Amino acid sequence: MRKSNPDAHVTPTIQVIERMFALIDVLASREDAMSLKEISEQTGLHPSTTHRILNDLASGRFVDRPEAGSYRLGMRLLELGNLVKGRLNVRDAALEPMRELHKLIQQPVNLSVRQGDEIVYIERTYSERSGMQVVRAIGGRAPLHLTSVGKLFLAADDLARVRAYATRTGLPGHTRNSITQLPLLERELVKTRQLGMAVDNEELETGVRCMAAGIYDDQGKLVAGLSISAPADRLEDNWHPKLKLTANQISAALGNHEAAR
Repeated sequence: MRKSNPDAHVTPTIQVIERMFALIDVLASREDAMSLKEISEQTGLHPSTTHRILNDLASGRFVDRPEAGSYRLGMRLLELGNLVKGRLNVRDAALEPMRELHKLIQQPVNLSVRQGDEIVYIERTYSERSGMQVVRAIGGRAPLHLTSVGKLFLAADDLARVRAYATRTGLPGHTRNSITQLPLLERELVKTRQLGMAVDNEELETGVRCMAAGIYDDQGKLVAGLSISAPADRLEDNWHPKLKLTANQISAALGNHEAAR
């Protein structure tokens, strides 16, 4: 009896990705739009294969069709490039100030950005002496409404967007302190806007509390959040001015003139 090959499906998938990269590279080599024939000739791909992959890329806005039969790189690539650039700049600007803040408070300091309905941890400074197990590794994700940084981003949204988020996610809870009702979340966001900071009162992880301040770019847009996480009985209110000052330093390094004052 002939055994099936569990990896038989892998090769076509990889081949499609390789062809997609080849098409993007060819389009990137020219400023002007290119015809299907030119792209097919330069990649060595059959016109029908080229057409099919380009159409798929166009549906995702990775490729534009300025007119029938011609193609060029799409705006989605620019959007993603700017997103990556912004994150790298934030991380570079934040690392040294985060280390200095950690020296002062001896508790984990986290840098997070929003990605869809979650925050993503992109940097952390901590020491084993903090007495707290670090459970959110770099690259880890968490729901917006359960985190201090996530609340900053929700507070920056209008009411319609917040309600749409609640509908999409269902506001799931992780602990008995989690905010899982929209009216409670809305009140929490009003408080966040008034204070200019956000807190997580054991809402994501039992025994861990956090406070966060926003980081803003040169256009005044919230691009990241800086947070302090500590055992619930060790988070101190007098850390907030230090946290805010550090977040302002990072914002100033990104060109935010308000923070530089």
